[in-house]
Amino acid sequence: MIDDFYSFQPYELEAEKKEGLLLRELTELTKFHQEHCRAYADFLEMTGYDPAKVQALYQIPFFPVRLFKEYDLISIDRKSLFKTMTSSGTTGQKVSKIFLDKETAMAQQKVMIRILSDFWGKKRLPMLIIDTPDVLKDRAKFSARGAAIMGLSFVARESVYALREDMSLDLDKVRAFAEKYAGQRFIIFGFTFLVWQHFYQELCRTAQRFDFSQGFLMTGGGWKKLMGQAVSQAEFKRRIHEACGIRHFLDHYGMVEQTGAIYAECEYGHLHASIFSDVLIRNYRDFSLCPIGQKGIIQVVSALPRSYPGHSLLTEDEGVILGEDDCPCGRKGKYIQVLGRMAQAELRGCSDTYAEEHGRDPGRAVSSR
Repeated sequence: MIDDFYSFQPYELEAEKKEGLLLRELTELTKFHQEHCRAYADFLEMTGYDPAKVQALYQIPFFPVRLFKEYDLISIDRKSLFKTMTSSGTTGQKVSKIFLDKETAMAQQKVMIRILSDFWGKKRLPMLIIDTPDVLKDRAKFSARGAAIMGLSFVARESVYALREDMSLDLDKVRAFAEKYAGQRFIIFGFTFLVWQHFYQELCRTAQRFDFSQGFLMTGGGWKKLMGQAVSQAEFKRRIHEACGIRHFLDHYGMVEQTGAIYAECEYGHLHASIFSDVLIRNYRDFSLCPIGQKGIIQVVSALPRSYPGHSLLTEDEGVILGEDDCPCGRKGKYIQVLGRMAQAELRGCSDTYAEEHGRDPGRAVSSR
């Protein structure tokens, strides 16, 4: 049961104890989804799954994340359906549909709060959102972007949207927020491309300067486009710091198929797996397990998905495990680097999707060398 995890801090357990806890839960989830989702049961039969042979986490079958675009995968009675989330996608692309009951949605929210509290404390902080409130009103836009904003709103004492409906920066709102919370800790949240295009570049254009040195900038997605054309993560942080004094950066890796169990960035720039999830890296040729330091296809497992079979997924992303239980930040568990999308994979990150839909090349947009 997921309740067993709540007696531990998010990054408390070392490898052996964490694997034992996750293995028990994921084995139970595999059985539950096999019994309640016909498509998943067919998948397990096709792969020759035998639960008696599962002795380690890597032996839990991994489900290709792309199948959520092709099938309605649900393990609950539709009468119990609380909400349906969709992945990001450009016009014409199929999107993943994730079916949540109230129990699963609440677990996702609770776990994300616990993870983030480990980085900026348990106190609810004010949050400046680099987005428009319109993203929550338009159901066509309510995908991972809207879900992330809604999820973070639960940890915020106050939420202020920095962008108008036309995506222009409301400098008066930003100034009022900066003055109100001067010298206090607060959160700034936005997807990477939006932060760069609509916040950073507008501050540069207008020569506006704010003291956001006490803020935590939380971003996610869009790095492949930025790094490929003009700006590395280090350059992004340097320029943002020069523009408004931000020193605390909290990037994260996550997906709508495993909402809640995010991989958050520590002060050393490492993305960490909490006790609620883990990462395995698979070989490109035969899907065998890659050792630490060898890049491959990212597989993610999570203890949270109960209303749909999303507990063990093979993504379309490339990455590498940098280490385990030995990050200088002191957090236990694996820490990783995400290298980007695999060749031929569809564009689906929120930042890249936004840029594509608005006819912009994110790389060109950020280039100001």
